[in-house]
Amino acid sequence: ALVSLTAPKLCAKSFSGRHFVGGRFLSPTLSKKYGVRMPPYQGVSQVMEISETASANGSAGGAVADSLEMDYARRLANVEVEHGRGQWEHYGDLETFTPGKYQVKCFNKISLKGLEGLTGDEKYDVRHDGIEGANAHAILLRSHKLKEEDVPKTCRAIARCGSGVNNIPVARMTELGIPVFNTPGANANAVKELVFCGMLIGSRRIIDGVNHMKELARQGIAKERVEKDKAMFGGRELKGKTLAVIGLGNIGAQTARDAALALGMKTVGYDPYLSVENAMKLPSDIFLADSIKEAVATADYISLNIPYITGEGGTHGVINKEIVDAMQDDAVLLNFARGELVDSEAMKEFLDRGNGRYISDFPDDLLWDHDNMIILPHLGASTEEAEDCAASMAAEQVRDFLETGAIKNSVNFPAIDLPGRAEHTVRFTVVSHDAPGILGHINEVFGEAGLNIVQEIAKTRGPVSYTVLDVDTTECGDCDSDNLCFKDVQEKITMLNGVCSSRVIYGKPGSGYAKNLEGDYFV
Repeated sequence: ALVSLTAPKLCAKSFSGRHFVGGRFLSPTLSKKYGVRMPPYQGVSQVMEISETASANGSAGGAVADSLEMDYARRLANVEVEHGRGQWEHYGDLETFTPGKYQVKCFNKISLKGLEGLTGDEKYDVRHDGIEGANAHAILLRSHKLKEEDVPKTCRAIARCGSGVNNIPVARMTELGIPVFNTPGANANAVKELVFCGMLIGSRRIIDGVNHMKELARQGIAKERVEKDKAMFGGRELKGKTLAVIGLGNIGAQTARDAALALGMKTVGYDPYLSVENAMKLPSDIFLADSIKEAVATADYISLNIPYITGEGGTHGVINKEIVDAMQDDAVLLNFARGELVDSEAMKEFLDRGNGRYISDFPDDLLWDHDNMIILPHLGASTEEAEDCAASMAAEQVRDFLETGAIKNSVNFPAIDLPGRAEHTVRFTVVSHDAPGILGHINEVFGEAGLNIVQEIAKTRGPVSYTVLDVDTTECGDCDSDNLCFKDVQEKITMLNGVCSSRVIYGKPGSGYAKNLEGDYFV
């Protein structure tokens, strides 16, 4: 819901006794407990330019400029937030903390082209794989097995340059109030093309033929045996055959479409969660089955394109004995999704029959040396184009979240986007869990502080509630300070029952983040 609320305006008193970090300097002491004073917005530089120009033209002009600047200060408050309270690690270490920048830690080698949106912006300090990032505000990764100890208290977001997130402890990150992003569709074309490659490998015995020719060449008899021995590797064509696609997301929908249109195949699909967007990509004559068992029953080729989900009702071992027994004896199973989707014992029974094939992009300790099993070294998304696209998507999503609070393609947070923040407002975000009426409590805190909420949106996904709101800063009320202090407001909101964290998105990158860690306040 998009809500516009008004409340009496009253400026919260500014706080003192802190070292302040301005837009251009850092206190030499780099205290663990300090505040950040953020200018209203970049337009202040224009006022200063007017002042300098007018002063050069005489005292009268200077007086006018001084009046403009004072009026500007009255109308637009500086915003102050506390920073550095709690047991933050390394905040006094300039090697790991770059004041005034968003720090992004990369695990794995991330495409440099895809990161250009961050590395080309002076607001970002990108720490590539192997470089310390103890105070990262965001994490980008590919296949790195992320552990909780890899995630500092400063981390606001995690993004995987790819679709699967089983290498990220998503449930724990959800508990900590950290959104996890992925990049659905970024590698869709790369995986789709490898599925087609797998169908050809499984149909034409290409790898067996290549290995045979190498052996003949070693014996020096390749030329004399080639025509005779080719009969050993006969196969079948794809045209007119039936492809069952299990999972019709970005990859599955494209696979079904191009198999029908480009290869002349019949298609069967199964996806109980088929979206309208992906349904529009499907061939018009595709048959949509009611179950996996029904989908595979008539298929010559079966492509798995579903996520790996653990727990009750998940997809672990979803290709089990019941499904395998329903498959045709000469069917080719193509697994470019996740190895854990297939029950290896059941698949071994199928392959032992002699005519079926299993092409997988993942290692299998039981089937690795089976004659009818072909294993690839996880090549699905290993193209230059896919890596560039995935890194670019991940970087853009993280950037949007850090700078605006917007969420797109998160696997554990609701999608949300509040219209652009007006330059006279401060954006505030709140992450909470299982907290009925939290929106009312948040609004009550702002109302008690006399702060006017200009626009607001809140959504939930599972146990997570995420709120984004903009607060007016044009008036300070009747107080003796030109500064609008969010210290007390942010602490009260962050320590509400069920709240995980809050952010003040305004001015200085990297500041204004507060967490409620089991009743302890960190900001």
